[in-house]
Amino acid sequence: MKAWFQRFMSGRYGFDQLNGFLCILSLILVVLGAWLSGFLYWLGLALLLWCYYRIFSRNIQKRYAENMKYLSLQNQAKDWLARQKLRFDQRKVYRYFKCPHCRQSIRVPRGRGRISITCPKCGTSFIKKS
Repeated sequence: MKAWFQRFMSGRYGFDQLNGFLCILSLILVVLGAWLSGFLYWLGLALLLWCYYRIFSRNIQKRYAENMKYLSLQNQAKDWLARQKLRFDQRKVYRYFKCPHCRQSIRVPRGRGRISITCPKCGTSFIKKS
C-alpha cells in the first residue's frame, strides 16, 4: 500500500505551508459552521476541497508560486505585528506622529513639550506636543 501511494503521489505537488493554513482554517470554519451558520460549514468544506486539489495537483510551478505568495503575505503580517508590539512596548518613552505631507511615521521622545519635527523622508517641518 505504501509503494502504491508513493507511485500515486509521484509528480504531484504535495503538502506545503499554505495547505496547512487551509486545513486548519477549514477545520475551524466547519466546527463554527456546525454551531452558527450553514454558510460557514460549506465554506470550510470548500476550503478543504481546495486544499486536496492543491495536494494532488500536477502543476507544481503554479502551486509553488501560490505558496510563495502566501509566505510573503504571512511575513508582511508578522512584520506588522512585530512593529505594533514594539510601538506598544515603547509607548511610555516615545510618541509616534505621521508626517502631514508624505505620511511617514516619525518617532519622537515624550515629555519635550511643543517641538518642531522635521520629516527625514521629505523634509517637511511641523509642530506637535510630545
